[in-house]
Parts: sequence; C-alpha cells; structure tokens
Amino acid sequence: MTLLATLNRQCWLFVIGSAFFAAATAPGLTGFIGAGTANLLCFIGSWFFTTAGWMQLRLCGQEWTTEWLSAAIQFLGTILFNVSTGSAVVAHAVMTERRLVWAPDVTGSVAFLVSGVLGVVAVSVGIGRLALKSRDWQAEWINLIGCVAFGVSAVAAFVRIDGATVDPTLANLGTFVGALCFLAAALLILPRRSRSAANTR
Repeated sequence: MTLLATLNRQCWLFVIGSAFFAAATAPGLTGFIGAGTANLLCFIGSWFFTTAGWMQLRLCGQEWTTEWLSAAIQFLGTILFNVSTGSAVVAHAVMTERRLVWAPDVTGSVAFLVSGVLGVVAVSVGIGRLALKSRDWQAEWINLIGCVAFGVSAVAAFVRIDGATVDPTLANLGTFVGALCFLAAALLILPRRSRSAANTR
C-alpha cells in the first residue's frame, strides 16, 4: 500500500469514527436513542479511531520525533477509549463505571490533549507558527480544539459516589464538539484526489 493510499484510509477511518461519536452525542439525540445505543455507537467509533491512530503512527516513520510522539500518545489514547467506551456498554455498577469507564476516559483525554499539543508544536516547527493557509496547520489546531473539548467532556463525565454524572449535558456536548473537530481535521488532510472524488459523487 502506498503512503498516499494509507493516508487516505487513515483520514476516512478518523472521519467515520468521528461520525459515530458525533451521532452518539448529538444534542437531543441521546435521549431519543437511549444511553445504551449511544454507548454502543461510541464503542464502535473508538475502534475506527484506534485503527486510524495505528496507521498514523506507522506513517510517522522515525521514532522519537515530535510527530512520532504525538501519534504514539494519540494511539495510546485511542486504546484507552476502547476500554472506556466498551466498559460503558456493560457497566452497571457505580464503582465499575468509575474504574473502567471514567478513569480510562479521562486518561485517554489527557493523552489526546498531550498529543494535540505535540502535533501543533510539530507543525509549527515544520511550517511556521502562523501558517493560516496551510491545511496541515489548520488541521492540527482544529484537532487540538477537539482534544480540549474531549477533555472538558471527561471532566464533566465524572461519576459521583451516588452514581450521578457531574454534568451529563456538558459531557455529551464536549464529545460532540470534539468529534466534529476531529472529523473536520481529517477532511482537511485528506489527500486532494480522494477529496475531489468525494465532491463529485
């Protein structure tokens, strides 16, 4: 598989995974589809994220560069999201939710935030601090905004001892905004040939 083809698949996997998260947490939709279905959609989306994250890590090539570290930490975050979203599908006890849902969720969100910062540093070194016309620069900053939104969501999703979530509305909104940012970032770096083909369909 060529590098261009791998990048193309990576981008589409991020787009699909983001779409699952966005659909699961869209304002007003969660109450309609139910928490169980929403959790399942996030779990499915997390595996698209993990596959895309692994492909991105492989594309980075040389280890211990800023770009590679960003991808590696992001990949770790996606695995933690696999754990948290998978546990959310089956967890029915407060302590289980706190240990297997919230803990990996917030840890994964921290990993995404660190990855996002490193991504911005890498693109700033390679392209410039203010390269507004660069799709890569735009994508990294939009991705960082998404990481911040996921972090806000994780904090708001903290499960109290009585089983109540601190702020379920903010938790869903943070995930929704973050997912839209990740989707937009993936579309920005999608190879032009694939983007042009999609626009002509």
